Amino acid sequence: MTTTVQKHQALLDTCIAACFDCLRDCENCATACLNSDMVQMMAQCIQLCRDCADTCALCARFMARNSDLHAQLCSVCATACDRCAAECEKHDHDHCQRCAESCRRCAETCRQMATTMA
Repeated sequence: MTTTVQKHQALLDTCIAACFDCLRDCENCATACLNSDMVQMMAQCIQLCRDCADTCALCARFMARNSDLHAQLCSVCATACDRCAAECEKHDHDHCQRCAESCRRCAETCRQMATTMA
């Protein structure tokens, strides 16, 4: 029988992993955009990827330490991920598409965590 504590820990572990995956894919996307010939055209993508990566890192840290604020931060993280995904989905680059997918997964998991803990 799975307890409520075990279910919460499983969601926490899943959400932390999703945040780290998203952080990695956002950093990779921003770096690839910075190294492209169209860096000016990709400025919004770079900015949103950087914001998302930083938010994911902080969110994972708050969850890892079981901060009382992690539910609120998960909500903010979901918003950052949604914004980044929407921008990355506009671009045909593989790194942008990979980033968008990772952001969507992270946003979904963070929303679950935020509503579970609210």
